[in-house]
Amino acid sequence: MTLAANTPTHAQAYHGLVARRLVILGVLVIALILSVAVDVSLGPARYAVSDVLRTLFLPAQADIQMRVVVWDIRMPMALLAVTVGASLSLAGAQMQTILANPLASPFTLGLSAAASFGAAMAMVLGVAIYPAAVTLMVPINAFAMAMAASLLIFGLSTLRGVTVETIVLLGIALVFTFNAALALLQYFASEQALSAVVFWTMGSLTKATWGKVAVTAVILAICAPLFARRAWALTAIRLGEARAAAMGVPVKRLRLEALFLVSLLAAVPVSFVGTIGFIGIVGPHVARLLLGEDQRFFLPGAMLSGALILSATSVLSKAILPGAVLPIGIITALVGVPVFMTLILTKGRKAW
Repeated sequence: MTLAANTPTHAQAYHGLVARRLVILGVLVIALILSVAVDVSLGPARYAVSDVLRTLFLPAQADIQMRVVVWDIRMPMALLAVTVGASLSLAGAQMQTILANPLASPFTLGLSAAASFGAAMAMVLGVAIYPAAVTLMVPINAFAMAMAASLLIFGLSTLRGVTVETIVLLGIALVFTFNAALALLQYFASEQALSAVVFWTMGSLTKATWGKVAVTAVILAICAPLFARRAWALTAIRLGEARAAAMGVPVKRLRLEALFLVSLLAAVPVSFVGTIGFIGIVGPHVARLLLGEDQRFFLPGAMLSGALILSATSVLSKAILPGAVLPIGIITALVGVPVFMTLILTKGRKAW
């Protein structure tokens, strides 16, 4: 047998790479399912994972109290962690792709800060951007301000001569602007309103409902396939604008479309759960390390990584202090800040 016969062909190597990536995606799915099961089992009253699974798949055999706790309280929280984590991670992944910046995310480009300011307007001043829905003015205000910040970035990115570096700097300026405005509102807020604003800005899943799960899932189900249809073009743009354009990719139009979808993905979850930072940075980088830049695998990998990270964080928020649920935004910040600093230092030493 010759040496050439023992050497794998390019096709065999490619199929092997695809198989490994599919296995990694499968492992992420299994890990996410287990994390959700553990998340549902934890709380002021702890249940065995086996009892939770039986209640989920055979609800008629469970007692009424456990059925209510699992299905009406804990399942919405656990599933909202999944949909929010997937949405924020997908938004961060595509921001990093179209802006060619590893630090781009809804949190670092000001969308989360804008949403916090909108929510604070409702809590402190009682201002409803959409007066017809006063009972939902906090999430509606948050969504409206996040979308306004997104549209501002979206609009300025269409101007001639605006580069991706300019867009990133604009996002950082928005972060400082909205944080300053939020601090001003907190200064004049009453004690009760201040407490509500601080709690909201910490990020929490405790007010999850099936309606919020449905809305975030629908947004994710709309945006993810649209990105999947542009997988080849998004992969090509990572090679550089000039090369992507030479391959026939409409770079400017693709960037504008992606910015709009990213804005939608970021604004809706943040309006429901408050400020949850760094998922949009950490999730995509985990997926990139595991699966590479090919959007066919990177896109689902980013969603699964973000969902798994936020679901695991939800588990930690219940496990650290038994009987209490810590704000999930605090834990994501504690995990995300070291990663963020590492990325800054790494970016300073080599090109991304």
